[in-house]
Amino acid sequence: MASIFSKIISGEIPCYKVAETEDFLAFLDINPNAKGHTLCIPKQEVDKIFDLDDELYMGLMKFSKQVAKAVEKAVPCKRVGMTVIGLEVPHAHVHLIPLNAMEDALFSKKTALTKDEFEKTAAAISAAM
Repeated sequence: MASIFSKIISGEIPCYKVAETEDFLAFLDINPNAKGHTLCIPKQEVDKIFDLDDELYMGLMKFSKQVAKAVEKAVPCKRVGMTVIGLEVPHAHVHLIPLNAMEDALFSKKTALTKDEFEKTAAAISAAM
Protein backbone atom coordinates (compact mmCIF):
# COMPACT_ATOMS: atom_id res chain seq x y z
CA MET A 1 0.00 0.00 0.00
CA ALA A 2 1.40 3.39 -1.00
CA SER A 3 2.32 5.79 1.79
CA ILE A 4 1.06 9.37 1.81
CA PHE A 5 4.56 10.40 0.67
CA SER A 6 4.35 8.08 -2.36
CA LYS A 7 1.03 9.74 -3.19
CA ILE A 8 2.73 13.15 -2.93
CA ILE A 9 5.55 11.95 -5.23
CA SER A 10 3.03 10.74 -7.82
CA GLY A 11 1.11 14.04 -7.66
CA GLU A 12 -1.99 12.35 -6.29
CA ILE A 13 -1.73 14.59 -3.20
CA PRO A 14 -0.46 18.19 -3.54
CA CYS A 15 2.48 19.59 -1.58
CA TYR A 16 4.47 22.78 -1.15
CA LYS A 17 7.50 21.58 -3.11
CA VAL A 18 10.90 23.02 -2.27
CA ALA A 19 13.29 20.90 -4.34
CA GLU A 20 13.29 17.77 -6.46
CA THR A 21 15.78 15.51 -8.18
CA GLU A 22 15.37 12.21 -9.96
CA ASP A 23 15.69 10.36 -6.64
CA PHE A 24 14.54 12.79 -3.94
CA LEU A 25 11.83 15.29 -3.06
CA ALA A 26 11.71 18.08 -0.47
CA PHE A 27 8.49 19.77 0.58
CA LEU A 28 7.14 21.77 3.51
CA ASP A 29 5.66 19.87 6.44
CA ILE A 30 1.96 20.77 6.57
CA ASN A 31 1.99 20.53 10.37
CA PRO A 32 5.28 22.34 11.02
CA ASN A 33 7.21 22.84 14.22
CA ALA A 34 8.37 26.17 12.77
CA LYS A 35 8.03 28.17 9.56
CA GLY A 36 10.22 26.48 6.96
CA HIS A 37 9.99 22.97 8.48
CA THR A 38 10.85 20.82 5.47
CA LEU A 39 10.71 17.09 4.79
CA CYS A 40 13.26 15.38 2.53
CA ILE A 41 12.34 11.95 1.21
CA PRO A 42 13.68 9.39 -1.22
CA LYS A 43 11.25 8.74 -4.07
CA GLN A 44 11.77 5.02 -3.52
CA GLU A 45 9.36 3.91 -0.81
CA VAL A 46 11.34 2.33 2.02
CA ASP A 47 9.85 2.31 5.52
CA LYS A 48 12.93 2.77 7.72
CA ILE A 49 15.82 5.10 6.97
CA PHE A 50 18.43 2.52 7.97
CA ASP A 51 16.90 0.05 5.51
CA LEU A 52 17.92 2.33 2.62
CA ASP A 53 20.86 0.97 0.68
CA ASP A 54 24.09 2.89 1.30
CA GLU A 55 23.95 4.83 -1.98
CA LEU A 56 20.37 6.00 -1.43
CA TYR A 57 21.05 6.81 2.24
CA MET A 58 24.11 8.91 1.42
CA GLY A 59 22.22 10.57 -1.43
CA LEU A 60 19.39 11.50 0.94
CA MET A 61 21.89 13.01 3.40
CA LYS A 62 23.58 15.02 0.63
CA PHE A 63 20.21 16.22 -0.72
CA SER A 64 19.05 17.11 2.82
CA LYS A 65 22.23 19.13 3.40
CA GLN A 66 21.62 21.15 0.21
CA VAL A 67 18.01 21.78 1.21
CA ALA A 68 19.04 22.72 4.78
CA LYS A 69 21.44 25.35 3.42
CA ALA A 70 18.59 26.82 1.36
CA VAL A 71 16.22 26.78 4.35
CA GLU A 72 18.85 28.62 6.41
CA LYS A 73 19.14 31.31 3.72
CA ALA A 74 15.38 31.70 3.29
CA VAL A 75 14.08 31.48 6.86
CA PRO A 76 15.50 33.58 9.71
CA CYS A 77 16.90 31.14 12.28
CA LYS A 78 20.00 30.40 14.34
CA ARG A 79 20.47 27.05 12.60
CA VAL A 80 18.59 24.26 10.88
CA GLY A 81 18.17 21.12 12.94
CA MET A 82 17.76 17.67 11.48
CA THR A 83 15.84 14.77 12.94
CA VAL A 84 14.74 11.36 11.77
CA ILE A 85 11.89 9.79 13.66
CA GLY A 86 9.81 7.96 11.09
CA LEU A 87 6.90 6.79 13.21
CA GLU A 88 4.22 8.96 11.63
CA VAL A 89 4.65 7.81 7.99
CA PRO A 90 6.08 4.44 6.89
CA HIS A 91 8.40 6.07 4.34
CA ALA A 92 11.95 7.13 5.23
CA HIS A 93 12.21 10.89 5.71
CA VAL A 94 14.34 13.63 7.24
CA HIS A 95 12.88 16.61 9.09
CA LEU A 96 14.75 19.91 8.59
CA ILE A 97 13.57 22.40 11.22
CA PRO A 98 14.61 26.07 11.48
CA LEU A 99 15.67 26.55 15.11
CA ASN A 100 15.84 29.66 17.26
CA ALA A 101 15.36 27.83 20.57
CA MET A 102 15.48 24.23 21.76
CA GLU A 103 11.68 24.24 21.99
CA ASP A 104 11.48 24.56 18.19
CA ALA A 105 12.66 20.95 17.95
CA LEU A 106 9.79 19.62 20.07
CA PHE A 107 7.17 17.88 18.00
CA SER A 108 4.52 18.91 20.53
CA LYS A 109 4.96 22.57 19.48
CA LYS A 110 3.37 23.39 16.15
CA THR A 111 3.16 26.57 14.05
CA ALA A 112 0.03 27.48 12.10
CA LEU A 113 0.64 28.94 8.62
CA THR A 114 -1.75 30.18 5.98
CA LYS A 115 -1.73 28.83 2.43
CA ASP A 116 -0.08 32.08 1.34
CA GLU A 117 2.64 31.72 3.99
CA PHE A 118 3.30 28.13 2.89
CA GLU A 119 3.53 29.19 -0.76
CA LYS A 120 5.85 32.13 -0.05
CA THR A 121 8.08 30.04 2.21
CA ALA A 122 8.34 27.22 -0.34
CA ALA A 123 9.17 29.72 -3.08
CA ALA A 124 11.83 31.41 -0.94
CA ILE A 125 13.54 28.13 -0.07
CA SER A 126 13.33 26.94 -3.67
CA ALA A 127 14.86 30.21 -4.88
CA ALA A 128 17.72 29.76 -2.39
CA MET A 129 18.57 26.38 -3.89
